[in-house]
Amino acid sequence: MSDSEFSLSESEWRERLSEDAYRVLREQGTEPRFSGEHVDRSDDGVYRCAGCGAELFDSETKYDSNCGWPSFYAAEDSNIELRRDLSHGMDRTEVVCSTCDGHLGHVFDDGPEPTGKRFCINSVALDFEADEN
Repeated sequence: MSDSEFSLSESEWRERLSEDAYRVLREQGTEPRFSGEHVDRSDDGVYRCAGCGAELFDSETKYDSNCGWPSFYAAEDSNIELRRDLSHGMDRTEVVCSTCDGHLGHVFDDGPEPTGKRFCINSVALDFEADEN
């Protein structure tokens, strides 16, 4: 973890997060497909980490991938970390918040141009901040 403010104990994380957010962010869980509040959101704004508030995705990069989770073709690179994930018998790339080390989801190479990436992110791992305009 890079930010001492978010070097919290597991009990502090449990107090800070909802049960579902804790399961996803701290235990690498996944919310059910099409269940998250941000899947169909089309408002302009910024998606932040639900654990620490770090800016992760701009709404301009969100698209409908029909995979059941919010999808983005680009991320705020300075605020995410990519890690190899060999869990569940698969070889995937995990997306983690670089500020609080929270699990966000995974990234795949089947997204649209200009990046070809699909950041497949759990809604519960995100807070949305609407543009003021």
